[in-house]
Amino acid sequence: MIELRSLVVASDLSAPARRAADRAAMLARASSASLTLVHAISGSALDELRRWLDTNGGATQSILDDSRERLQKLASELGARYQISVDALTITGHAVEEIARIADERAADLVITGTLGAGFLRNRLLGSTAERLVKKLSRPVLMVRRAPRESYRSVLVPVDFSGWSGPSVETAAVVAPGADFVLMHAVELPFEDRLPFTGIDASVIDEIRAATRTEAMRRMGDLAARAGLANDRWAALTPAGTDPSIQIVAQEQEHDCDLIVIGKHGRNALEEFVLGSTTNRVIAESSADVLVSTRRDDA
Repeated sequence: MIELRSLVVASDLSAPARRAADRAAMLARASSASLTLVHAISGSALDELRRWLDTNGGATQSILDDSRERLQKLASELGARYQISVDALTITGHAVEEIARIADERAADLVITGTLGAGFLRNRLLGSTAERLVKKLSRPVLMVRRAPRESYRSVLVPVDFSGWSGPSVETAAVVAPGADFVLMHAVELPFEDRLPFTGIDASVIDEIRAATRTEAMRRMGDLAARAGLANDRWAALTPAGTDPSIQIVAQEQEHDCDLIVIGKHGRNALEEFVLGSTTNRVIAESSADVLVSTRRDDA
C-alpha cells in the first residue's frame, strides 16, 4: 500500500498548472505530505534566445528571474491558503528529464501536472509534457483537468485483472480516502463479433457472458477488500462493449466521476508501445482528472 509523503508538481505557470498545484496542495494538507513545485525552463530555448538577442545575458536572466518570482509567489499563496510548507524549484534543462530527476531526488509518491480538457486538440495531447511524464516516470502521475473545490468524491477504477489492477485500486483508496468508488470491468469475449458466425448457439454465448460477469464481480470484490474499501463505499460495473476506453469514458460521465485511476498498461502491455492503448485513449478523451498508476503486482 502506498503512502503520500512527498508530492511533486510539474508547473509551466499556466492556468492548468495552477489547477494542478491547488489539487496537490489539497492532497498535501490531507496527508501531511511535503510539496515541491518544479518549473523547468528549456535550456535549448534559452540558448536560442542568447544566439539571436542576448549579447550580454540580460534577457535570459530576466526570464529566469521572472519565472522564479512567479513560482515562489504561487508557493507562498498555496502555503498561506492551505497552511502547509511549499518548496519552489526553478531549473533549466529538458522539462521531462529535469522533472523526473527532481521526482527521484524527492522520492515523490505522486507527480501532479495540469493538462487540457477533454477532446481539446486531443491529438496534440499525445506528446505533451503530461503524457511524456507518464511514459518516462515509474511513479504515479496525476493529470489534473478540473479546478479543485473539494476532495475527490467519486472515483472510477477500470480493472482488467492484470498485475496493474490491484495497485490501481489501492492507489485510488489512498489518493481519495473519502470518496465513493466505482470498479469497472469491461466484459469482452474473445472474437465476440465473430462468434455468431461460428455456429455456436446464441444461448451458449449468453451463458458464457453471464459467467464472465459473475467471475468479474467476484474478482472486483477481492480487489476492493484488498484495498480496504468498505462494502458501502464501492460499486461494481460490468458493461459490455468492444472498446474498453469508450466504456470507461461513458461510465465516467454516467456516474459523474471526478477522478479516473487506471494502470499504465493492461493485459496486452507487451503488444503495445510505452503506454497501453486503452490508457492513452482515456487520457485523451475523459473529462475527469486521470491518475495513471505505475505499480504492478508482478513487477
